[in-house]
Amino acid sequence: MFSQLTDLDLRLIRVFLAIVDAGGVSPAQATLNVGQSTISTQLATLETRLGYRLCERGRGGFSLTARGEQFIDAARALLSAVDTFGMQARNVGRKLVGTLDIGMIGHTPVSASARISDAIGRFRARDQSVRFSILVRSPGELEELLLNGRIQIGIGYFWHRVPSLEYTEVFAEDQFAYCAKGHPLFASAGEVPPVEAAAHEWAWRSYPLPEAESSTTPQNVTALADNMEAVAMLVLSGHHLGYLPGHFAAPFVKRGLLAALNPAQMKYRVAFHMVTRARQHRTDIVEAFIDDMKAAHPVQVLEVDE
Repeated sequence: MFSQLTDLDLRLIRVFLAIVDAGGVSPAQATLNVGQSTISTQLATLETRLGYRLCERGRGGFSLTARGEQFIDAARALLSAVDTFGMQARNVGRKLVGTLDIGMIGHTPVSASARISDAIGRFRARDQSVRFSILVRSPGELEELLLNGRIQIGIGYFWHRVPSLEYTEVFAEDQFAYCAKGHPLFASAGEVPPVEAAAHEWAWRSYPLPEAESSTTPQNVTALADNMEAVAMLVLSGHHLGYLPGHFAAPFVKRGLLAALNPAQMKYRVAFHMVTRARQHRTDIVEAFIDDMKAAHPVQVLEVDE
């Protein structure tokens, strides 16, 4: 067991986390740029230092032991603290020093991304030395990462509310019902009656869509998907109808591959939120970025002409 933490221990811990993130010793070679035997030796050295086995590796594949699973969180917390200390030591005297971990959903509208960039620009103009880390995950994963402290801010569409998190609307987008070029309704797209559209097969989201309640909710759903790329693939098959964000569908519409069925009647609006932990759990860095996001994001609707 560690009695005194050394630079070697920190290097070995980084090796272990690289192995975990890569999914095994062999895949970690590309990340660490060293051979498998060297990685195995370093991992064995760390286990010797700790006094217990972190993982199983061999012909049966790579898997973490129960202690290895627990060690991951402690290791990540340690390295984060070390990195933060180093940054603070280099920037003594600055008002905001540390890290800011932000999570976003994929395919954020271009105009919304531009306003997020504006918020980052505003933040960078402050007296600060902050390292940004931005990752892309699903809404459910973002909420989980917020709850366990892996990120401080999440931006995306969230269809339920976790009581311990705070949700602030930052922008909204319109989603429209589409058909593809090979679909029977393509020729009359633009003015398809909702009742007629409901009689055809639909691709629908696998998660709740409360915003869609006021639109035509089809009864003939024969395909489910958990992201817009999958819905688009099903719609482009020419067999299904489905809702897509206007900005996402626009390139396909321009190429003549998709058409909105009835943009006046078959649409719904989705609110995107900035999500954080409760105020008492937020750092000065998070509070500052929230202020900059609000300044850059008077709530706007992201519309695409159909």
